[in-house]
Amino acid sequence: MGAMHTIAVIEDDRPTSHQLAGWISAARPELTVHQWFDRDSAEAALARERYDLVVLDIELGRERHAGVAIINTINKLHQGTPVLVVSAMPAAIYRSIMKALDAWDYLQKTSFDEAEFVETFLDILRTAKAQKTAEPAPAADELSLDPLWQRSPTWRGQRINLPLTAQRILATLVQKKGQTVSYEELYEVVKSGRNRDNVRKHVSSIRDAFRDLDPAFDAIENVPMRGFRWTGK
Repeated sequence: MGAMHTIAVIEDDRPTSHQLAGWISAARPELTVHQWFDRDSAEAALARERYDLVVLDIELGRERHAGVAIINTINKLHQGTPVLVVSAMPAAIYRSIMKALDAWDYLQKTSFDEAEFVETFLDILRTAKAQKTAEPAPAADELSLDPLWQRSPTWRGQRINLPLTAQRILATLVQKKGQTVSYEELYEVVKSGRNRDNVRKHVSSIRDAFRDLDPAFDAIENVPMRGFRWTGK
């Protein structure tokens, strides 16, 4: 894992915190895991050091949106630090909020297991490592996408803020440019919620991310009853 060595788990429920820390240690024993249980101690730790990845709950104790404040602190002190949000808050509502705050991915409690958490966690570590060693991306007229999905895509030279599952969906569409990609094919790259409604939500979030940069973006076409098609360059 090279220079990656210290992870923060910020979670007020101690059994959940210990479970997440245990999963991380079992998957990567060489990593050091620091556990923080409230906003004050977490922010004090963030002021002292830069973590290689932060696993963060949104609600800490009685403070419903403490995690939002902590992400803002991370962005101020250590911009670019990967943040994986693990929260009981509904993913349909909070995933887009976390995306806007530059969180890297979002898992909703009770809807994932150890395997999915570890897969998501390791994906973020690999992506962060690849970005640290990556050459600066050249300006692009349209889409620049790492075929291994380990670096953030760019649209016309600007980084597109997408969770990793959305990046996988985008990559699948782009790899089959001009062809209809069925819902069933897209289920293969969605870790949980393998149904049409969930895929449509991911595609909607992809469109929104592009339109944040380019309001005229229209390169993802709906194919009624079948799936989606990438029509861009």
